[in-house]
Amino acid sequence: MNSLTGIRVVDLTASVAGPFATQILGDLGADVIKIERVGTGDDTRAWGPPFWQGESASFLALNRNKRSLSVDVKTPEGRKIVRELLDTADVFIQNLRPGAAAKLGFSREELAKTNPGIIVCDISGFGPRGAMKDDPAYDPLLQGFGGLMSLTGEQGGPPVRIPASILDQGTAMWSVIGILNALRTRDRTGVGSLVQTSLLGSALQWLPGQITGYLADGTVPERLGSGTVGISPYQAFATADGYLVIAAGNDRLYSRLCGMLERPDLLSDERFVDNPGRVRNRVELAFEIEKSTKSFATEELAAALTAVNVPVAAIQTLDQVLAHEQVQALGLIHEHPHPRISDYQTVASPMEFDGSFTPVHHVPPLLGEHTIEVLSDLGYDQKAIDELVAEGVVDTDSKAEHQ
Repeated sequence: MNSLTGIRVVDLTASVAGPFATQILGDLGADVIKIERVGTGDDTRAWGPPFWQGESASFLALNRNKRSLSVDVKTPEGRKIVRELLDTADVFIQNLRPGAAAKLGFSREELAKTNPGIIVCDISGFGPRGAMKDDPAYDPLLQGFGGLMSLTGEQGGPPVRIPASILDQGTAMWSVIGILNALRTRDRTGVGSLVQTSLLGSALQWLPGQITGYLADGTVPERLGSGTVGISPYQAFATADGYLVIAAGNDRLYSRLCGMLERPDLLSDERFVDNPGRVRNRVELAFEIEKSTKSFATEELAAALTAVNVPVAAIQTLDQVLAHEQVQALGLIHEHPHPRISDYQTVASPMEFDGSFTPVHHVPPLLGEHTIEVLSDLGYDQKAIDELVAEGVVDTDSKAEHQ
């Protein structure tokens, strides 16, 4: 469960992709030291509302199991501190603007001179090559550029952003996979490596079916609303009081659906006799099915379809999801003692090891909460730390010191 215990990760990232990646590494037991700007820290500290007893919900969601070192890397003294820290690190992960880390002296080539085993993970928007490699990139920009927004929403409607930061979080997961692979390789070779991930690469990786279909026959995928490519009926349908997702993904399930709805005509209609026909005529089929589903209340229809083993799910709001007995049975929302937030809870990493989730070692830190601790570990005495604070090179959090 704590397979990364003893692995030190230096985290020079902000916003979503990098912090989500390092949170996963921290959940797996790594000692994650989050480097933050003096005065303001990670941008997400100011994102909101919502705030939870004065702290940004966005920051809280992405930064557990980390220690915060507040240091000005634009100063020579600040860079010296970070370089000393990197010489003790197993992993360095950064998502600064392309080229910025190298200008600070933190490239893989430079770091390997004194720490040949270090693994460096560079996260970028458009990747390390090409005319756009230096362009700024954010999740919604790449959802548009990478084709995802061409597929979301209803046919004829405006593009719709996937409300989760799916490219940031997806890139984070690919970064973690890459880092774990690099660590295993280092176990054999003793040498670190450079891992590079991008939001653009993640965008394409979320669309393997659509891209492969286009490469196969040149058909550009269309918006399908709640539907999916290659299968029908496999989408949300209106009921008398809401919506229900029905997944009749093969002929057997489709037959059961038609039987429950008392629509034998949909079984005999030549347009719908097999899945390719249903896909080609998905609009007409959805119209016919919805004529029937609208006569049922959502719970009634869900129960009836479940009784004949047709996969179905009601569309729930987030409060309904969290209150649902299945979510509570899995224990996916964890309560944890917090020195500042009396009712603090966090979403568990969706991995159980021998029946247990990864533990919370550190709640999301205050800015500079661990500056003194980290500098002391590097050999700085209190006098030297006080001088660095007075010069604005580092900062500490007085609230954290007195808790």
